[in-house]
Amino acid sequence: MTTYLITGGAGFIGSHLAQVLSARGETVRVLDNLASGKLQNLEPARQGKGEFSFLEGDIRDLATCREAMEGVDYVLHQAARPSVQRSIEDPLATHSVNATGSLNLLWAAKEAGAKRVVVASSSSIYGDVEPADAPKEETLPPRPLSPYAVSKVAMENYCAAFYKVYGLETVCLRYFNVFGPRQDPDSPYAAVVPKFLFALNSGQAPTVFGDGRQNRDFTYVDNVVAANLAACTAPEAPGLAINVAAGVSHDLIDLLEVLGELTGGAAQPTFGPPRAGEVRYSLASLDRARRVLGYEPLVDFREGLARLAELARQGRYLS
Repeated sequence: MTTYLITGGAGFIGSHLAQVLSARGETVRVLDNLASGKLQNLEPARQGKGEFSFLEGDIRDLATCREAMEGVDYVLHQAARPSVQRSIEDPLATHSVNATGSLNLLWAAKEAGAKRVVVASSSSIYGDVEPADAPKEETLPPRPLSPYAVSKVAMENYCAAFYKVYGLETVCLRYFNVFGPRQDPDSPYAAVVPKFLFALNSGQAPTVFGDGRQNRDFTYVDNVVAANLAACTAPEAPGLAINVAAGVSHDLIDLLEVLGELTGGAAQPTFGPPRAGEVRYSLASLDRARRVLGYEPLVDFREGLARLAELARQGRYLS
């Protein structure tokens, strides 16, 4: 039986990974400090066919990383301090989790002889590129616009170094604007999809920062889960950074219009000033993902939003 360690496993993406792996009958161990993750997110994983365990702890503590790593085959590293805005307000905390914490985890994985570490990186490392509407390919040099993006670049560089120097197999998955059930709509740093969805459902006017024409490659969480599982065993993946996205971009006004249609809510927003450090255009090239991982998006933009709208209507969005 294969053992998986999921850091940040009580969070949004991590809990979906835990649920799918447990349903497959794998041994799943979750490490989370519960700073933003929630134990209730792990109930589906606890009810799966596989052996499940939870360790409360912080990746900034090397001893905790070593404890969590015992007997692990594959590591799915989702733990992070998210949000561009949080990183601007407190870059030291962002660096300590995303860069130093990831270094601790890689060192513990090397010591324990883990087969592979798959890490959650970010499309934010690309920054703004020219031409603006061109798909972002993994060969582009990083142009981070925020401390958050810088911390992810540092993590990727550590992964590359550990693969080259120590032979630890690492794969960096660059997520593009993931959305799906259990994504916290109440956090002041919440992602735009749950914020818009819950504003419309409550009859409030969503707030758009900037002109609303900034676009994103919105990616449903099922696509991200599939990419992570493929990255664990794909023979050509070690040492690479790979985009995980839908391969289609939509601007925020388009997002509001679709959500308005699905919820029956009034989609007239209020506008605020643009946010510092935010990338304006974001579209992924999926060529490498297709070639290396055999990846194809399972759920497209509208279908993903329709699923969310229905779950929210049923009161099951957070379950």
